[in-house]
Amino acid sequence: MVFAPAANAVSTSISAIDGAAGTTPGFDYDQALEISQGALGNQLGHYRFSDADGSVVTLDQLRGKPLVLSMIFTSCYQICPMTTRHLSKIVQKARDALGDDSFNVAIIGFDTALDTPDAMRYFAAKQGVINKGWRLLSADAKTIEALSKDLGFQFFSSSNGFDHLIQATVIDAEGKVYRQVYGQVFDTPLLVDPLIELVLGRSPAEQPLFANLVDKIKLFCTTYDPVRDGYYFDYSLFLGMLIGGSIIFFTGTIVVRGWRGN
Repeated sequence: MVFAPAANAVSTSISAIDGAAGTTPGFDYDQALEISQGALGNQLGHYRFSDADGSVVTLDQLRGKPLVLSMIFTSCYQICPMTTRHLSKIVQKARDALGDDSFNVAIIGFDTALDTPDAMRYFAAKQGVINKGWRLLSADAKTIEALSKDLGFQFFSSSNGFDHLIQATVIDAEGKVYRQVYGQVFDTPLLVDPLIELVLGRSPAEQPLFANLVDKIKLFCTTYDPVRDGYYFDYSLFLGMLIGGSIIFFTGTIVVRGWRGN
């Protein structure tokens, strides 16, 4: 059973299968959502995982760029597959707006008894994300327990597999929890907007002055179009900024020259 808040993170509505919150001992919907939101700002630990190809991957290797992280279990027959396919669609929209290499994506299997590298690879292939540059990660129980605590992610065994919030987490380049996104299907800006903030809103110390200026312009002029559910660079905003800046510059020049002439 999976519990999914509506798009608004503080919503109290529930989307569940075969029941409502509280049917599983130990799972409390309101508490799970509070813990999830309480994880904002948490620093993730230095965890090690096995990728689907058998190689070792650490979270430290994924730092330096924002990270979209989703916890799933591969034996889930409906909700996790649906959630992953929707996440894939939104990730592609974010890449279209920001570039393919602007952020990392990982799904982590939290059912340590079954979510082996082979199972993760099979799950990813079934959901169409096997060749999209996603990390498909497995870990031991101790690592999953510690990571889940950092993420504010709770899961409990049930007759349906596991009960848990449907949660994708946006992590910043330093490894801190930046945003939680909930639901099997969520609005595109809920995931893409925080990625835009992180990718284009970097501090000046992290990049050259000119690059920072370009990113600030991109941040200001990248606009969401709800009709086509995608992002585009609004040249009219850029031209307006350019024209406005030119007017201010020339007006200032005239004023300075007039002042000097007096």
